[in-house]
Amino acid sequence: MAEREFTGRHAAMLFVGAFGVIILVNLVLAFSAVKTFPGLEVKNSYVASQEFDIRRDAQEALGWHVNARATGGLVILAITDDAGMPIQVENLNAVLGRATHVKDDIKPDFKFDGQAYVAPVELADGNWNIRMTATSVDGTEFTQRVILHVKG
Repeated sequence: MAEREFTGRHAAMLFVGAFGVIILVNLVLAFSAVKTFPGLEVKNSYVASQEFDIRRDAQEALGWHVNARATGGLVILAITDDAGMPIQVENLNAVLGRATHVKDDIKPDFKFDGQAYVAPVELADGNWNIRMTATSVDGTEFTQRVILHVKG
C-alpha cells in the first residue's frame, strides 16, 4: 500500500474545517443568547439613573424585607418589616420566570393569607426569579428581583 503524502491542500482543508467548526459554534451560541435575552430593563437609562437614588432611598425607608420559597405546589412571597411583622401591600405585581429567558414567565395570582402572599404554582427544579413591584399604603413603589431556588 502506497503511503499518502500530506500536502498543502490537506493542511488548508484541515485549517478551514477547524475554524469553520469554531465559527459555527460561536454563531449558534450568539444566536441563542440574543434569542433568549428578555430585553431592556428600562427604556431610558439616563432618566432612570437620575431618579435611582431617590427611589432607592424611599424604598429603603420602608424597611421591607422580601423572602420567597416554593413548597407543596405553592410559591410563598413573604414581605416583612424590620421587626419581622408581615406587610400587606396596597398593590402587588409579580412575574415569575427564569433568569435566562422569558418563555417560562408567568404571573402568579398571589393572595395575602395574613402572613405572606401565596400562589399555587408548580415549578421545575432550578433557579427562578420573581420580579416584583409593590406599592405601600403611602404610595411608595417597592421594586425588587427575588431569587428563588427550587430543589426537587
